Amino acid sequence: MEANPRVDAFIEKSADFAKPILMELRAIIQEANPEIQETWKWSFPAYTWKGKLICSYSAFKAHCAFGFWLTKQLSDPYRILEQTEKSAMGSLGRITHIDQLPERQILIAYIQEAISLSEKGVKMEKKPPTQTWNKSSRDFQEYFGEMNEQAASFDQLSPSQRKEYILWIEDAKTEVTKTKRIQTMMENLLENKSMHWKYNKK
Repeated sequence: MEANPRVDAFIEKSADFAKPILMELRAIIQEANPEIQETWKWSFPAYTWKGKLICSYSAFKAHCAFGFWLTKQLSDPYRILEQTEKSAMGSLGRITHIDQLPERQILIAYIQEAISLSEKGVKMEKKPPTQTWNKSSRDFQEYFGEMNEQAASFDQLSPSQRKEYILWIEDAKTEVTKTKRIQTMMENLLENKSMHWKYNKK
């Protein structure tokens, strides 16, 4: 593994508690695969194999973090991984002392498995799609009733524009406020206006 000067500088500038942790992680990664590439991504050291990210680590004010790109796809026989969404805690949780690292041979095995998965084309598990707000006027007939022109205008809005109107109405604290907001929406829709039409670029 060819040392990356930016990683050298990163470790050198890290807090005293972090240096032995980072140096050990670096040594373990190199032992796991001497041909792995040491690079720099998202402002911290990262390690790739044939162009694909395998793992990375970083140091913060009070802890270090180590993360696998394919954390959820690893078999994890020793139950050392934090199976949570990616965060500043990483795959191994909050690391404040070198003794908190898994045994060297265990972590080496995990890194080698991560490389193997990458070579097989395994990809990171995708998050379920967020709500797209493709709701139409038919979903809110209590608002539109027989106001077909306004309904047609509403359906012509983008999903985000429809979302703005619906959240604005449903967040009303009183029925009086809700009624006024519905009325304002209907007036705007008669002129094919989105909720924030005043701020649209001309």
